[in-house]
Amino acid sequence: MRRIAMSVAVSTMVLPLAGCGVLNGAGDDASASPTMGDEVTVGLLLPEKANTRYDKFDYPIIKSKVAELTHKKGKVEYSNADASASTQADQLQRMIDQKVNVILLDAVDAHAIAPAVKKAKDAGIPVIAYDRLAEGPIDAYISFDNELVGQVQGRSLLERLGSSAGLSDKIVMMNGSPTDPNAKQFKEGALSELTGKVTIADSFDTKDWKPENAESNMAQAIGKLGKANIAAVYSANDGMAAGVIKALKNAGVATMPPITGQDAELDAVQRILAGEQYMSVYKSYPDEAEAAAQMAVAKVQGKDIQFDALTQDRVDSPTNKQIPAKLVQVSALTKSKIKDTVVADGIYTSAQICTAAYKSACAAIGLR
Repeated sequence: MRRIAMSVAVSTMVLPLAGCGVLNGAGDDASASPTMGDEVTVGLLLPEKANTRYDKFDYPIIKSKVAELTHKKGKVEYSNADASASTQADQLQRMIDQKVNVILLDAVDAHAIAPAVKKAKDAGIPVIAYDRLAEGPIDAYISFDNELVGQVQGRSLLERLGSSAGLSDKIVMMNGSPTDPNAKQFKEGALSELTGKVTIADSFDTKDWKPENAESNMAQAIGKLGKANIAAVYSANDGMAAGVIKALKNAGVATMPPITGQDAELDAVQRILAGEQYMSVYKSYPDEAEAAAQMAVAKVQGKDIQFDALTQDRVDSPTNKQIPAKLVQVSALTKSKIKDTVVADGIYTSAQICTAAYKSACAAIGLR
């Protein structure tokens, strides 16, 4: 077992729970006595709608996996806070009042949600931090290796700039929301690659991850540095990359500098095909979401060995130490990797990607 300060690489393996025959480490499904049966209610609290992944991938995957694990007797109560920390606190309180059995929480504000997490704990409801490490007495954490995300983004920028890259190259950093602990890890990972190799000429912590805020920030950077003096842009996710690109186009930039992203959103994949965005970070949402569902069901059914097998790492939050965790690996998504990642994994079909405007670009990489 390893102890990890927020983020270290770990295997992407997702362990199956159904049919393992392990409940509280003794006997099989027929002989053991789980904490509760299949009529499990999982509360799912997701943070915002600007990033399309939550409604398109996370929720439906978790819902499907919970149904599978509970022989279709379990259910998911879902709420999305639309980037409002106070709304999310109210949503969590409603789930406590509804007496859900376990809560998967992707926090809008990791610090502000801590008192509500404590209320759930006092009510006997386990809380598993999903995707973002919330403060308070959470029972477990599952996310991607967030520092590695930033490292992959930073390395990709340097590779694209080439061997001639140096301190004369000015980089703008468009970091994520200061209320999201993941954003800090992405930033730290990127800086570990970029510092001393290029010049960070301007840097922004973008409120609520909103593309329009990133656009405004980028317009400010262009005004400060000049559009011809920006060698590359580190954007922490795809939504903000769209805002960055819009600001550059509004400034009259025809050929985009290398721009990073994250989440492999469909629009971003198409921008990568078109050469507007250099790369994104591909994260296997099915792996993360399915493992989260497994953890939630195992926790309330008392399947301790299975829960432990899914949480073999440890992370520290500002309020709690040695939190059981699972961290999932990530990979760089550039034009040449589209076919082998999002298409091969069934995230998007070729038809979804290769609409009329992108058919020739798709043909160039053998995607039809």
